[in-house]
Amino acid sequence: MKPARLLVLAIAVSAAGAAALLMTNTSPPATVVVEKAAPVRTTEVLVAGADLGVGQVLRAGDMRWQPWPQDYVPSGAITRAQSPSALDELAGAIIRQSFLAGEPVRREKVIKADGSGFMSAILPSGMRAVAISIDTRGATSAGGFVLPNDRVDVLRVYRDDEASKAGGVDVQMSETILRNIRVLAIGQNVQERNGEKVVTGETATLEVTPGQAETLALAQRVGQLSLALRSLADAKTVDAPIEERDSGLVVVRAGVARQAARR
Repeated sequence: MKPARLLVLAIAVSAAGAAALLMTNTSPPATVVVEKAAPVRTTEVLVAGADLGVGQVLRAGDMRWQPWPQDYVPSGAITRAQSPSALDELAGAIIRQSFLAGEPVRREKVIKADGSGFMSAILPSGMRAVAISIDTRGATSAGGFVLPNDRVDVLRVYRDDEASKAGGVDVQMSETILRNIRVLAIGQNVQERNGEKVVTGETATLEVTPGQAETLALAQRVGQLSLALRSLADAKTVDAPIEERDSGLVVVRAGVARQAARR
């Protein structure tokens, strides 16, 4: 056999041997182990089946049981394990604070009226509801932008008879008689409906203490009341006591302006 052919044959045998060696030393592919996640424990929570407004009477069809992660049940939520008959128990209750669809139902946001009217059912213990007259055009209610659950200051405007007699002109005085008062209703509306931003009644019902109720009753007899809308940022502000003072207004007669004296 010629030397060239022997060389080619030797190379081929060597290549075959190397290939066989590589085949025997190749490790099998690593096995990927997929761990199954532990099942999430759930419990059934009572939620609102639709958007529910203040003053609405709850029906069993307005609520439903919904699976909820057991470790994330909101505080105060009603679970089926603890209150299996909650649907029947809450049917007929009045909603004190509105619910969004899917929001857990909490007992403190509803109340059983037991035959009483809606307003007396939602009024906190020790408080009184007093209605005052307002201008439907918004002249005495911040342009009509005062809505239920807003906070307002109550102002009184009246004629000072003594100053008017002494000065020979009508002297109108103004004073803030109550501060940071919650509005319960405007007219017959107890909440904003469909984005409504205007006054829809001739009365504003305010939540006041018994002493404040007396102040309002007297103020309505001796002057005109107006509502000054407060900022949301000031809703929880504790105001200083109202001082006994009146602020005079400038009265113009026959082109002559006069400043009413302060008392």
